Amino acid sequence: MEFNVRRLAADAGTFLSRAVQFTEEKLGQAERTELDAHLETLLTRAESTKHWTEKIMKQTEVVLQPNPNVRMEDFLYEILDKKVPTRANNHELLGECMIDSGHEFGPGTAYGSALIKCGETEKLLGSSQKEFIQSSAINFLTPFRNFIEGDFKTILKERKLLQNKRLDLDAAKNRMKKARAADARAVNLNSTPPLGEEYVAHFSYMLSFLHVRWLKAETELRIAQSEFDRQAEITRLLLEGISSTHAHHLHCLNDFVDAQASYYAQCYQYMVNLQKQLGSFPTTFSSNNNQPSGSFSASISVPTASTAASLPAPPPTQASPALNELRSTSGTRKARVLYDYDADSSSELSLLADEVITVTSVPGMDTDWLMGQRGNQKGKVPITYLELLN
Repeated sequence: MEFNVRRLAADAGTFLSRAVQFTEEKLGQAERTELDAHLETLLTRAESTKHWTEKIMKQTEVVLQPNPNVRMEDFLYEILDKKVPTRANNHELLGECMIDSGHEFGPGTAYGSALIKCGETEKLLGSSQKEFIQSSAINFLTPFRNFIEGDFKTILKERKLLQNKRLDLDAAKNRMKKARAADARAVNLNSTPPLGEEYVAHFSYMLSFLHVRWLKAETELRIAQSEFDRQAEITRLLLEGISSTHAHHLHCLNDFVDAQASYYAQCYQYMVNLQKQLGSFPTTFSSNNNQPSGSFSASISVPTASTAASLPAPPPTQASPALNELRSTSGTRKARVLYDYDADSSSELSLLADEVITVTSVPGMDTDWLMGQRGNQKGKVPITYLELLN
């Protein structure tokens, strides 16, 4: 019990000494020991790393989950240490809605079949999005969060200890300064003639007391300086570890970019496949919206992606006035592609239904063909697959 009381009294004295030193520094009545420039630079770098890591984490969470209510719900589950319930994302909900409506309209109709295909693709997009979010959370957000909640908290703890050791050192320096000033005054008094034996005895006792006080202050200063230097070295070593943190975060950033590239490439492939499937429908389906509702009740056979390639080529047609004009002028025209066409050789150009290309007539070319161009790609295209535009 006695030891605890003494320890409590010592801690209270230390706390009071630090408080007095801190207050005097703020009022400009006491000097303070400045940290060396290298350590100050490391501290600033650590603060900057913490600041931007938190901002990057916050914005990444917004990208991965734009809904703030869902983010708050996930945060509460994390605090309560409970598993987040599985929920369908927006793509999956849209996909289910499209599939249900497609079955309602009828899988044998153009519109119903298209809705089902779109719904299946939306569900694939939703599944890919979940995988991307999970991968990003594990490989990108978790290491960043570990730094904020682990390494940086350790740095803050050691930095606070360094601040306390610095206050102890400056308080010891002030006590040493006061002890030296008292010794100097005592020496000046000793130089005056003594007034009597009683005065000499009293003065000797005072000198002895001041000397002991000076030795104690010197010892405390030496200990405070040693503890401050030791804590400064510990803090410096931790702060220099920020370079390793940056290297680790760079690796995590590469993983995040790879995950994004894979996710968007997969989504792009899903949409390209969907475009091909929808483009394989006969173009007469596109006019269903303008027909009376009664005419839509007829059952229409919809070719699938596997049968689209086996559809016979359209029969040859008579040359239109627009085609004759194109051949006579050797100019260029825009043309809409009616059906998908796979090139049989490198001299031909593959086509996708409903895309618009540029065509021109080349002298000496077979009358059933024109020269087509799409961007930098050029090749022969069959006339029967085209509709010349005005």
